[in-house]
Amino acid sequence: MIYKGYKDLECYKQARLLRIFISEVSKLFPSHEKFLLISQIIDCSRSITRNIAEGYGRFTYADTKNFFIIARGSVTETMEQLTTAFDEKYISEKILNEGEEKCELVFKLINGYIHYLEKSKQNK
Repeated sequence: MIYKGYKDLECYKQARLLRIFISEVSKLFPSHEKFLLISQIIDCSRSITRNIAEGYGRFTYADTKNFFIIARGSVTETMEQLTTAFDEKYISEKILNEGEEKCELVFKLINGYIHYLEKSKQNK
C-alpha cells in the first residue's frame, strides 16, 4: 500500500464522505439560497477536510492539534447548517438524521485523533 499521509486517517476518509454528502444535499436547496445557505454549508463541510490536511502537515503537536480543533468546529457548523436546511423545509428529517450521523462520526474520529496526538506528545 502506498503511504498517503492524511488521506490514510479514518477521520479524513469519513470527513470526505460527509463533504460529498453535503454537496449532493445542497442541490436540493432552492436557487435563492445559492449565495447564502448553499455557499455556507459547502464551505464549512470543505473546511473539515482542508483543516485535517493542513493540520497533518504541520510540524508541532500544538499546531496540528489546533487545526484538528478547527476541523471539529467546522463539523458542528455543518450540522447547524443542516438543521437550518431542515427548519426551512429544504430537506427531510431522514436526510437531516443521516447528515447528523455522519457529522457525529467525524466529530468522534477527530476527537480520537486529538487524543492520539496528546498521548503521543506525552510519550515523547
